[in-house]
Amino acid sequence: MNATLSSLPGTSDLVLKGGRVIDPATGTDGILDVAVAAGKITAVGPDLPVPAGATRLDLSGAIVTPGLIDTHAHIYEHVTGDFGLNADLVGVRGGVTTVVDQGGPSALTFGGFKQFIVEPSQSRVLCFISSYLAGGLLGHRYVDLYGPTGINVAAIVKTARQYPDLIKGIEAHAEPGGFSRWGLESLKLGKKAGRELGLPLYVHLGTLWPQKEGSDVNPREIIEQVVPLLDAGDVLAHPFTRYPSGFVGADGAIHPLIFEALAKGVTIDVGRGAHFSFDNARAVIDAGILPTTLGADLHGYNIKYPNGGRWYRGMFTDTDDVVPAEDKADEDAALPFSTPYGLHHAMSELMALGVTLPQVVAMATSNAAKLLRMQDTIGALKPGMDADISVFRILKGEWTLRDSNGKQVIAKQLLHPDSVVRAGKVIGTDSPLLPDLAQLAA
Repeated sequence: MNATLSSLPGTSDLVLKGGRVIDPATGTDGILDVAVAAGKITAVGPDLPVPAGATRLDLSGAIVTPGLIDTHAHIYEHVTGDFGLNADLVGVRGGVTTVVDQGGPSALTFGGFKQFIVEPSQSRVLCFISSYLAGGLLGHRYVDLYGPTGINVAAIVKTARQYPDLIKGIEAHAEPGGFSRWGLESLKLGKKAGRELGLPLYVHLGTLWPQKEGSDVNPREIIEQVVPLLDAGDVLAHPFTRYPSGFVGADGAIHPLIFEALAKGVTIDVGRGAHFSFDNARAVIDAGILPTTLGADLHGYNIKYPNGGRWYRGMFTDTDDVVPAEDKADEDAALPFSTPYGLHHAMSELMALGVTLPQVVAMATSNAAKLLRMQDTIGALKPGMDADISVFRILKGEWTLRDSNGKQVIAKQLLHPDSVVRAGKVIGTDSPLLPDLAQLAA
């Protein structure tokens, strides 16, 4: 526990009492209270007074952390079709105070993202802007839109400079489908924009599109060409993908250039998503590689919830008829995962693999805030910082966790959200995206 806990003068309008406060940014881990006034943290310490008129929340037995930050979400509703989820269902109503859309808005569509997603949401909404003019239109279905001719570096730079408080990086892809068509030309243009802006590049590994007919891409060749392009602070996403185009090759070995990338300061985001593999996660972690941040990569193609949302099992084709025929015939078949999931679920999966609770909290708080260059505003429970706080419980028992290959792991504990404080306001977690605990019970 941090030995020096301070406070700001003034009265509190909310005091969170008696929870286990875990704040990696300050080295705090202990049973403490957190006081909030006017949307700011005012004090953290034992036995804080509750002034007359202030709200007292008894959080005995709960975990209290800085507001969780999901560094990989897809929340550009409607513009990205069934792919885009509601920001508050992923965010505050799911126990997460900040959500970062990866590649949904583009230089052409950013105005709509700001007006229709950022401004109405209770969650804090940020993004890594798409390097493609098409952005995430209809969930990246039409691969021909994502070649070099669909990228305008000047437009990216202009938009990012216009909205620096919302645009925190550039999103791009390095996967076999695009590589079979254009090599890394699209990625290089995204990197050019990032360097001009001084913003990180977020690189999607794994598989997104089918390879060009007649091509045969060696996934290792992609990594060999990607790593030399990256700088300190850039991000490699999906290290645990089940595809051999990620960190783990078909032979089960970690590509040696991954270690070179880490040595020069490249960071790693889990990007859990629809192609998470327990076996590959174990291989990466056992190799001594721990992700820096922990995006859940929730989108409408890997979950289904009441009154909306669809999913597709196959990868996308080059044709206008993008849903594989076998999927059209059975759109109500079992989901890739037995229940919806979210950031807490992804945290639980890492803990089942031996990562500690303070480590996963750091990924989703202080580390994520540093990625966004917002560590003076969010990601810690320091007096004067924004009062974004997450509250969750550790549910003991036996819980069945499943990956995209159908592999099951029995976890002895499951993190489940209780509530959040967002800008000083208490919000309950009632998102239909949260897992049904009865279905997860082993």
